[in-house]
Amino acid sequence: MAGEIKATIQHEIEAGDMPPGTPLDERMLAERFGVSRTPVREALQQLSVQNMVRIVPRVGVFVSRLSITQLRETLELLGELEAVAAKLAARRMDDDQRVHLKAARAECEQAHAEDDGKRFAKANAEFHDTVYAGSHNEYLVEQIQSIRRLMQRYRPRIFQTPARRQRVLEDHQRLADAILSGDETAAHAAMLEHAPVGTTGFSEFLSTLPASYLEGEGGGEAAATRSAAPRGGARRGRKPAVSSAA
Repeated sequence: MAGEIKATIQHEIEAGDMPPGTPLDERMLAERFGVSRTPVREALQQLSVQNMVRIVPRVGVFVSRLSITQLRETLELLGELEAVAAKLAARRMDDDQRVHLKAARAECEQAHAEDDGKRFAKANAEFHDTVYAGSHNEYLVEQIQSIRRLMQRYRPRIFQTPARRQRVLEDHQRLADAILSGDETAAHAAMLEHAPVGTTGFSEFLSTLPASYLEGEGGGEAAATRSAAPRGGARRGRKPAVSSAA
């Protein structure tokens, strides 16, 4: 049960159903899943190891938040790893993956034309996954996917605006052209440019995030995390903002 509970909560965090800072109450979760608190506690401990939740003694459990500095540093690392994957994909991508890459980009275009942000996000993930797979380096792919899972909770709004989607499509075209032509240098550069780590790109990325998603800088972990909790706390029986979907 702990494994099933962990998987469900993790999925809801990554999907944005439990945004950063959301308080998680053991009692409410136990009632939701129809179990004792023991498997819930085990699931939360496992999620804590993955940095998906933060357990603050005598305060509570919260969906982990990153500071602006942590966000920037994480995106920098992700961008560099993705750029290496793109470079290797330009060298190693097979014919089936080339077809899949073109199809994923076409799906992005169709979703953009229909103003469907959720569909665009799914197609965008498929495009990137194809680039990673095309690197034919499983360890590299594991590292990228691990970081992307950590970052996924910060991306639910990034494709809501047509202007943002159009810029992504243009980036995808440059990246696909470089990979499909076997130009490793251009593929590496195109992926770095695509990553939201530059001054303007990072500022635009931050503008999509509510302030509540961000951890305070220099204010102390417990104090910053406590600010995410509703007044009165979980111990008074108030229901946390947890998705009701199983």
